[in-house]
Amino acid sequence: MTTRVAVVGATGKLGGIIRDVVAAEPGFEVFAELDSRSSMSALDGADLVVDATTPAVSIDVVRAAAERGIDVIVGTSGWSAERIARVRTEIEQAAIRAVFIPNFSLGSVIGSALSAAAAPFFSSIEIIEAHRETKIDSPSGTAVRTAELIAAAREDAGPVAAPHVDQRARGQQVASVPIHSLRRPGVVASQSVLLSGQGETLTLTHDTIEPAAAYGPGIRLVLGAVARGVAGVDPGRVVIGLDSFLDIGVRLPAFVEPAPVDEGGVPGQVARATGA
Repeated sequence: MTTRVAVVGATGKLGGIIRDVVAAEPGFEVFAELDSRSSMSALDGADLVVDATTPAVSIDVVRAAAERGIDVIVGTSGWSAERIARVRTEIEQAAIRAVFIPNFSLGSVIGSALSAAAAPFFSSIEIIEAHRETKIDSPSGTAVRTAELIAAAREDAGPVAAPHVDQRARGQQVASVPIHSLRRPGVVASQSVLLSGQGETLTLTHDTIEPAAAYGPGIRLVLGAVARGVAGVDPGRVVIGLDSFLDIGVRLPAFVEPAPVDEGGVPGQVARATGA
């Protein structure tokens, strides 16, 4: 049986990579290619929706998939735990599979997991992430996910030490972790997590060099898992992160989802600002 896939955001960089992976993958076909302005009626008849749009459009794509009872994979950045909480009830009521992937790169996922594993041992933790100048949201979904994992891992240790965060140059706090976002030409995607203690600093850095090569294996893994309905990817359940499909040998912390928050009229900017 062939899985018919509607790719929303197919004209974008990530969407184009996803479209090409779907087209080449046995058992899948590109049923529809939509851009961010397309009518959601084009989803009708699809078995699976893959979203790679923008933060402003992505939530409408998820809701359109839920309304039609179609499973959805979300690769769009800007989805924090708070924002996912806004659509969780709709996903549960529609009994669809919904998978949110902040980053399809295996190396990025391992970097985030290692950061969470090290987090309880360092009092000061900050994240620096860089993307090309065309990325419209900040901080990145990967940085938000990493900060949330760090906070969950530090449940007993408490918030990280983040002095002078009232100053704008100190970055945006997500779950107490300061994140600094760079948007500039000459870079694809990069993230460094700096963990500092007395007399030492551990820096964990991941760089994406060739997006198609880096994201392809993760895209294929998630497509197969959702289409087959593997254990853990159940109807009505929200799954977050590529790490949910991998045994990378690092125990990730259990995560308690916070309540939804007001986005302040800026879609994608839903990172929770907290004091350390």
